[in-house]
Amino acid sequence: MSVVVTAAKTALPLPDETTASSVLLAARAARGCLTDAGLAPDAIGVLINTGVYRESNTFEPALAALVQKEVGINLDYLAAPTPVAGFSFDLMNGACGVLNAVQVAQALLSTGSTDRVLVTAADVHPSGRAADDNAYPYADLGAALLLERGTEPGTGFGPVALRGTDGDDGSAGTRGYLETAGMGAEGRGRITVEREPESVRTEQLVALAAGTVSDYARDEGLRLDRTLLLCTRAAPDFADRLAERLGLDPQSVWAPGAAGGEPLTAAPVLGYLSALEHSLPPGKDQLLLVTAGAGPSVACVSYRPQGR
Repeated sequence: MSVVVTAAKTALPLPDETTASSVLLAARAARGCLTDAGLAPDAIGVLINTGVYRESNTFEPALAALVQKEVGINLDYLAAPTPVAGFSFDLMNGACGVLNAVQVAQALLSTGSTDRVLVTAADVHPSGRAADDNAYPYADLGAALLLERGTEPGTGFGPVALRGTDGDDGSAGTRGYLETAGMGAEGRGRITVEREPESVRTEQLVALAAGTVSDYARDEGLRLDRTLLLCTRAAPDFADRLAERLGLDPQSVWAPGAAGGEPLTAAPVLGYLSALEHSLPPGKDQLLLVTAGAGPSVACVSYRPQGR
């Protein structure tokens, strides 16, 4: 059994919105997926939310439940014509969160626990205005993937590979946290993001990502010369350095950006949509999504679109 992407969407704050909301951005992207797939909200059995940064630093309740409510997924299953419960939860692992969610979705779909899994990812500045904080690196951006069982043999996602360092050197690459001791009256709208020096962080992540991709290609029999790599923007030149380390043409490694900052958890969806929009380069028949972020940690998964 394979798992395929039925629909994918990203969402930006609207021009008339004075502040951004991770719940609204995730829900807007989710509704876009449902519209493209011609499905009602109650067709979704499980929603997994992977966003990290959110308005007012909200951590309770799980934002997945708020997204579920905003989209209208199985809000009153007893009143539905065919009673069915909807299940939602948060899964946070920074830049790798969406690929973690794909791995969970593969397990749920393979066992028949649900017919469809909706994965959402949205990050916003705690104040709702990332543009007002020059030190904050991430874009206000939402995204969603609708996942279902595939019907064509040899298509869909391969296994998800995850790898991290043991952290013996005390490095975590990037740390985002709320300084509760000194947050003051405006603390709910602030966040502290600490990053290792660019050269150190990038070298760690490039080395870890290259090793993970090489091992994945070997273990899964993946031909990198026939593969388009879609990676996160862990550094401005991350894609070029990863291509160089792997001995690939730079045109074979893409790291799409976003307006107003770096994409974080939404990056894999942004990369997937970029590949669809521009079509795969000649000689490429599959994708490899590569995420790299705090920890340092890396995840990757292959994807072969249906109809190719």
